[in-house]
Amino acid sequence: MRTLHRPSIQDPNVKIHHSTLLLPIQETEHESIFLSNIDKVLNFTVQTVHFFPAKPGFPPEVVAARLKNAIQKLMKDPYDFLAGKLNLNRQTGRLEIECNGCGVGFVEASTEYMLEEMVDLVYPNPAYRELILQSWDSNEDRDQPLCIFQVTSFKCGGFALGISTNHALFDGLSFIIFLKNLASQAFDDTPLAIKPCNNRRLLAARSPPQVTFPHPEMLELIGEQQPVFASADEDLDFRIFNLSPSDISYLKQKAKSGCETNKTTKITSFNVVTAHIWRCKFLSKPVQNNWDRVSTILYAVDIRSKLNPPLPHSYCGNAVLSAYASAKCMDLEDYPFSKLVDMISDGAARMTDEYARSVIDWGEVHRGFPNGEVLISSWWKLGFDEVMYPWGKPTYSCPVVYHRKDIILLFPDVGGGGVNVSVALPAKELEIFEQLFYKYLSA
Repeated sequence: MRTLHRPSIQDPNVKIHHSTLLLPIQETEHESIFLSNIDKVLNFTVQTVHFFPAKPGFPPEVVAARLKNAIQKLMKDPYDFLAGKLNLNRQTGRLEIECNGCGVGFVEASTEYMLEEMVDLVYPNPAYRELILQSWDSNEDRDQPLCIFQVTSFKCGGFALGISTNHALFDGLSFIIFLKNLASQAFDDTPLAIKPCNNRRLLAARSPPQVTFPHPEMLELIGEQQPVFASADEDLDFRIFNLSPSDISYLKQKAKSGCETNKTTKITSFNVVTAHIWRCKFLSKPVQNNWDRVSTILYAVDIRSKLNPPLPHSYCGNAVLSAYASAKCMDLEDYPFSKLVDMISDGAARMTDEYARSVIDWGEVHRGFPNGEVLISSWWKLGFDEVMYPWGKPTYSCPVVYHRKDIILLFPDVGGGGVNVSVALPAKELEIFEQLFYKYLSA
């Protein structure tokens, strides 16, 4: 494991020079795009920042011009929905994307700092929020563009590309396909890298809905009850824990040597890291003699290959569902590590075609959200830093982090191989979490 250096720059003093709404090159057909029951519960903003070093022939103003041209080409086909708005269809009661050509936000900005002064790009600096416009001119949420880009130039000639999108548009895989297509259109006379599949009705509920499994990982919301992972004002401390490739290999070996591991268990890097986090997270919370309390961890599973027939790899939309594992607190302390890895592996294996269809149908019958005490949100192996633009690959790409005690982020280390674990907890719980994190790495 390595030590991440806390950044000294807390305010990059970003100055906005120009902002505009990019409109499609030609008028698009006004239509409404169906959103699946997975899409419709993900009506919130996701922000990422992609850092690029200076490149001869590609100063930030040239990059901005190429990006604007590429975005407008994509809005013509096949990403016309980027310029749309979310709209509630009053006849069906469903959330839809209204393709009305309202436009995509584009911002050009600068800072007097050098890119190198940001120090360790891996550390989720709150200052990264300045690299993406947080709100367009309108104060109305419904009038905000679904997608906003910001190019911020550094004094050294490097720049950051900040992208804000509504999660209803993309999951991680479809977003990276979008980035590859964006990069392809920034080149001269280059076809799309991957043609996206825009048929979101492939994940429509069955008619009539058939909920064939119990779904403890989902919670039906009554009235104005807040979603399980809604943000709350709470005093949280924040820390990044780095796991090196050798740390991950140790956890894998620990899982293999346990007598509980069965032949169907997948001892993957994700599974062992998630099992390790699960134990530390729930044992860091005061038990107060309630050792029978059941703890549930949620983690995303891509269902494209799970369905029958499989979804196209290029499916554009959200094709992830929450897998889960549950155990009593006493068991999380007493079980061998291999048993916890079994449970994480079993949770993903549970996601068959019929189970996934049952969850989707559950969303047709109920209004609800994933239900668990903690969610693992993994950006680890999406490969954002492998996208090749005319000005090269990003030095580093990461999400903009907003601290939530019930959401733990996994994101890649520079150079690949290792993983960084972003944890925000009340001070006492975080102190215990840290002790357990290193204790179980050496036990």
